[in-house]
This record gives sequence, structure tokens and C-alpha cells, in this order.
Amino acid sequence: MESSGQEKKQKKRRKLSRKKLAVIMILGVCVLAAAAYGIYRWIVQDQMSEETQRRESWAVETGELLEKNSDTRVNIYESATAGDIEIYQIQPAEVEKDKFTYYNMAVQNRLEESLETLKAEGGYTLESPLAVWNPYGTGTNGLYLYFETEDPSLEVHYRVHTENREIGDFQAQANAGDTRQKEFLVIGLVPGETCQVTVSLTDGRGETLQETAFETEVPQVASGYDTTLDHTQGDSGEELTGGLYYTLGTQGYYGHMFFYDNEGVMRYEMLLDGYKADRILTEGSDIIFCVSADQIGRLNSLGQVVQLYKTKGYDMHHDFNRGEEGKLLVLATRKNAFDDGVMDRILEIDMETGSVREILDLRKVFSDYYKITEKVGSTDTFFWQAGTRDWIHLNTIDYMGNDSLVLSSRETSTIIKLSDIHGEVQIDYLLGDQEYWEGTGYEEYVYEKASDFTGQYGQHTVTYVPSDDLEEGQYYLMLYDNNYYANSTRTDGYEPQLRESVSTDLMGGEVPSHVYFYLVDEKKKTYDLAWSYDVPYSSIVSSVQIREDNYVVNSGVSKVFGEYDQDGEMIREFSYETDFQGYRVMKGDFKGYWFL
Repeated sequence: MESSGQEKKQKKRRKLSRKKLAVIMILGVCVLAAAAYGIYRWIVQDQMSEETQRRESWAVETGELLEKNSDTRVNIYESATAGDIEIYQIQPAEVEKDKFTYYNMAVQNRLEESLETLKAEGGYTLESPLAVWNPYGTGTNGLYLYFETEDPSLEVHYRVHTENREIGDFQAQANAGDTRQKEFLVIGLVPGETCQVTVSLTDGRGETLQETAFETEVPQVASGYDTTLDHTQGDSGEELTGGLYYTLGTQGYYGHMFFYDNEGVMRYEMLLDGYKADRILTEGSDIIFCVSADQIGRLNSLGQVVQLYKTKGYDMHHDFNRGEEGKLLVLATRKNAFDDGVMDRILEIDMETGSVREILDLRKVFSDYYKITEKVGSTDTFFWQAGTRDWIHLNTIDYMGNDSLVLSSRETSTIIKLSDIHGEVQIDYLLGDQEYWEGTGYEEYVYEKASDFTGQYGQHTVTYVPSDDLEEGQYYLMLYDNNYYANSTRTDGYEPQLRESVSTDLMGGEVPSHVYFYLVDEKKKTYDLAWSYDVPYSSIVSSVQIREDNYVVNSGVSKVFGEYDQDGEMIREFSYETDFQGYRVMKGDFKGYWFL
């Protein structure tokens, strides 16, 4: 009996020990989970705050100092990398000082003066050109070439070759001008590789009249980012469009724009003063894009900043685009310590004068809805916006002409059309869940669905696509449907009745995102899902862009971008690294800018 009692006591002790161990293990798991969640939140918040930070350093490795110019305060160095020809580097004397930036017109003018001084020395030929790495500091692997020819009509072609068998040749016709003085930026040199460059002069019939070749080591990327991307072939047999993919907001690498060819090889790294470019617009022979959170830059084909547009008192976010002739429209947040509203203003910039004015405050347009919203909380879905009133979260703007525009509101999962934006602004329609807007005072603006389909949630890059094949009052809207619902600011207790095909998972999901084409009929006040196809899931960010007959799609949280044919079949997909997500990827041929 005594032995049996002892055994019972031992069993009881073992049972208690197992319970204690289980409790300890559960507590340990909880602590680890809490720590992991805390780390995750810290990473996300850190990356989000990175968006508005300025570049900390513009300094790059240089070769031997050759000359100091006390007038321009620009130093001339020999190249830090080896080559067959003499290559210079030119830098402002204060490049390593705090708050220095190349996006400063005085700095750009001094660099231009230094470059003109070098050009004035003369005697530059195709075989012995003036060569300078990134003379205006806005890139890391662009090689400026200048030489004189006898015939101004000669065309300049070049080919870039590396000994790396995994990297194919890059060929282009340079935008070198139609005078005897040829100058251009060689795009296509692969960072960190030794490249052989062949430059040819051809006549109008394409016959090569003169040719030279040289070898050079190319500077490493300033960002340390991957110079080649892994890619997979899709099921489509269609060809990729020509041109270069460019990244817009790769988290962990803000302040850089990477340009990749169709094989996933980096052909150019552009340097910004922080932020992300949002998109690239062409204006004549220049390009325009955001260069910091409060500046838009206009650059010529040599990488020179020729104009800066400053949004004093405002920070940009998510998008800018063309407006009326000679104007830019910009999504903005007012910088005001007493104003907690964000991402709800629209600015207009005059590209000739540089003047900036606020033309729309969405709080006034949707004043009744604004009243039922509040600040984002620290435990809300979009916690990285905690403390701000991100009540509408505009992420796309597209001007439709006739003083009207279309907006994408992520927070409400609604597409908004406004008209008379320079007068008495009117809400033309809202495309989104009718139930969402019931009881808000804006029910009358919600268009009816023309058929039964799952609407968009958390959408991005809503783009106006007119067509001559449609009736008057009809047009398409193309968009990236993230297919993700979340709302961090509404206070009236609204809860949506979502279909199972809609995700509420920020970091992943069992469902895809989509490219949607809506057919909008303003006469009938309806919209219909005319066409769609599935793409990798991305709860936030992401983009779709029409490129000739194809579509370039970026799924930012999945960290992939790809090109699809006109039937929505994948041609090729590229994967990329980022700390959290990549905002947009688009593509351009850059003809009339770098190339002809």
C-alpha cells in the first residue's frame, strides 16, 4: 500500500512537472511570437519612415586628383576604375559635407561649367573622346562621351559586351545630337563588370564609316543592389516589348532607381535624393520624376538637372501625373504640426514658372465622410500610419481631360471621379461597394454594377483608357486590384460582407490579386468587369502599366514583376529583393531621351 501511494505521488509530481513545462513552453512561444511581431512592426515602421528621408551620402570612390578649380569649386579626378581610355570624374569640393545634394541648381550649374571647360580644350575624336563618369552625379554607371565629327548627320551606335557569359550584349543608337559635336550618355554598362564598348558612326543607309572600341571597368552600384535578377519564363509565346524596366520605390533602397533589360541585367542605376520616383514622365527630350519627398526634377539626357519643382509646405506621396497642358498634378500631404490629415491633398505645378498651388482638399469634397473617421491606431492594420488621419489614402491620380480626373482611394477601396477641379468641384461617381457608402451621404454617387462580379479592394494604378470603339460616355479603367480589404480609420462600426475570394491577410493569401478592366458608362451610371486576369498576390502597393500590346505588372509584396501578353498570359517574371515590398515597376523605351 505504501509503495502504491508513493507511485501515485510520483505520477502526480510528473504530471505537474509536465504541466509546468507545457506552460513554460507556451509562455516561451508567446514571448517569441511577441518579439517577432515587435521586430516585424519595427522593420515595417522603419522602412515606411525611410520614404521621406534624404540621402545621407553622395561620396563615391575617386582616382587621383588632377585639378582643383577655385572658381567653380569642382575637382577633377582620374577614374577610380581602370580602362583603355582616359576617363575623368568631376565632383563638387563639398560633396562629403552634410546636407550636400546634386539636386541643387547651383551645383548643377557649376558641374556644367566644369564640363564645358573640359570640352573647350578640344581635339576630341571618336578614337580619343572626352569621357567622364556621371558628370552630373545623378547616376553611378553612366559614361559621358564627347567627340567631334566632320559630318553632323552621322548616327552614333554602340554595343556593350562583357566576358560574363550570363550577360548578353547591349546595343543602342545614342541620342547624340545632330551637330558635328556628338555627346551622349552610354547606358548599358553593367556595374562591377569589365565592359568592352564599341562605338560606330554610320550614315543614313546604315553603313558603318568609322568604329572604335575600348575597355573599362565599371563602378559598383552605390546601393549594393543586385545587378542581375532571377527570372522564369511564362506560358505565353509572345515577345517582350523593347526597353528597360525601372523600379519605383524598392524598400531598403529608396533614393535609387534601377533600370533592367529583358534578361534582368541592371543597365543603369539612377540616384535620387531619397524618396521614390513614383513614375517617369517625358517632356520633349527630358524626363520628369520625383527626386525627394518635396522635389520633382527635370533631367536632360546627360543626367543634368535642368529644373527643380519644390513643393514647399507639402510632402508628396504615391503618385504624380500630367494635368492640363504644361501642368503637373501631385498627390500630397500638408506639412503642418496642427494638421493630422495625410494623403488627402492635390497640388498643381506649372512646369514653366515652377509655381505650386493646392487645388483640392479632399476633406472639403467628402466633408461628411471625413467626420466619421479618426486617426490610425497603433494596433490597427496600417499601424505604421499610427497617429495620422489617413482617412482616404489616395494612391493614384490620372487626368482625363475636360478638367476632370480619376483617383484611387485605398482606404475606402473606391475609385473616385471628380470634375470641374479648378472651379466648383463635383463628384461624378464612386466605384466601390454600395454598402460601404450607405448612410454616409454619398450613396447617390455610387455607380451600379452592370453584372455580378467581385469588385476591387485596396486597388492601385487606376488608369483612364479611352477607346474609339466605344460609345459616347463609355471608356475603360485599368487597375491593379490588390484584392485586399482593410480599413483603419472608420468609426461608425461598418463591417463589410466580403466574398471568400477577397483577402484580409496583409502578408500573404490563398487568393490572387488581379488586373481589372472596367467598362464605365457615364450615361447609364454603371460599370462592368470587361476583362481580368490573375497575378501574384500583393495586399498593398503594386502596379499595372500598358506597354504596346503587353502589360507590365508589379506585385510588390510578392516581390515579383512580370510582363503579360494581351490575353493576360505571363511572358516572363522577375523576382527581386527588398526589405518589405517594392512599390511600382514600369517600363520605357527611352527613345528621344537616351536612345534614338
